Amino acid sequence: MKIIFRLTLLFMMSRPLSAQNNFKQQQLTFERVKTAYTQKWAVLKEEMHQKGFKDKFEVHIEAYKSEGKVEVWLRNSNEAKYSLFKTYDFSAHSGILGPKTKKDDLQTPEGIYFIDRFNPESRFYLSLRINYPNAVDLLRSGQQDPGSAIYIHGNQLTVGCIPLTDDKIKEVYVLAVEASNSGQKQIPVHIFPFKMTEENMNKKTAVFPQHKIFWKTLQLAYDNFKKSKTTV
Repeated sequence: MKIIFRLTLLFMMSRPLSAQNNFKQQQLTFERVKTAYTQKWAVLKEEMHQKGFKDKFEVHIEAYKSEGKVEVWLRNSNEAKYSLFKTYDFSAHSGILGPKTKKDDLQTPEGIYFIDRFNPESRFYLSLRINYPNAVDLLRSGQQDPGSAIYIHGNQLTVGCIPLTDDKIKEVYVLAVEASNSGQKQIPVHIFPFKMTEENMNKKTAVFPQHKIFWKTLQLAYDNFKKSKTTV
């Protein structure tokens, strides 16, 4: 009976976030999520309140491969603009600059994504899956298998995902659960090869000219968010 119950919960967590009810309560049935809340939520709330964030908020995540940084931006549910809340370091890297194009290429994707699954029983402690491959990734991969199962997760190893250590993923996971439970339909995750300033673009495209056109399209999303602090 217990096994059937847990399988039912896992199935529900793979559905679109808008289809879920009492999401936080479901997540708290898992031991690692309970531990994350016990250890992190009170401190996170205090930090949020000090920075002007309320208990109902939305999350936006930006990741920079070259810098090895993940930025977590928040906005109150009744506001339009995000503000930077916390920055985390990658705990490991794999691959080189440039998008992921096929299975087992060790590349971390680059592009505009969103979280499409919460995994409270991950092999890497806790994990948040992004919707790779998206339509652009599929077009780029052609007849090749583009791969899948790209997560922001715990631990300190990776073959294309974004690891943050078990301690730090607890914070990001709790924030994502809270945002989803407050009604956020999709949590955006923008993965960039680097901070896409003109100076960096000139330097990096000189080394990787084959990615210049693609990176120019990503730069539009980068610039839009930096200027407006909102997402489309």
